[in-house]
Amino acid sequence: MAQAGPRTSPATVTLARDVGAAMGKTCIVVRDTPGFATSRLGVLLGLEAIRMLESGVASAEDIDKAMTLGYRHPMGPLRLTDLVGLDVRLAIAEHLHRELASDAFRPPELMRRMVAEGKLGKKSGQGFYGWEA
Repeated sequence: MAQAGPRTSPATVTLARDVGAAMGKTCIVVRDTPGFATSRLGVLLGLEAIRMLESGVASAEDIDKAMTLGYRHPMGPLRLTDLVGLDVRLAIAEHLHRELASDAFRPPELMRRMVAEGKLGKKSGQGFYGWEA
């Protein structure tokens, strides 16, 4: 059995998984590390999508469409970034860049510029997409 943290007993992990299962949830065990699994993977995908947009590989719509059609994601990484908030994703990326010392998490200039301009996604009405109030 995997151990979630250095002082977490296997019995505690089993109990937590059992409680999650009783609530109808599917549990995973992830070691205590910056970003765990979802933030690290989700932010990395979003950052690469922003880099692709920034370098003119494709439009935001087509990048997102590639992920929804090609990988069956419920929404593309740029639309998801708009929903989460560019400022939130920027803070997560900066934290992961510092903690993991990986350039993969270095925020793209386009992201920094958009946040500086107040283009935070759905909550501000403008991000990679326009959002009506």
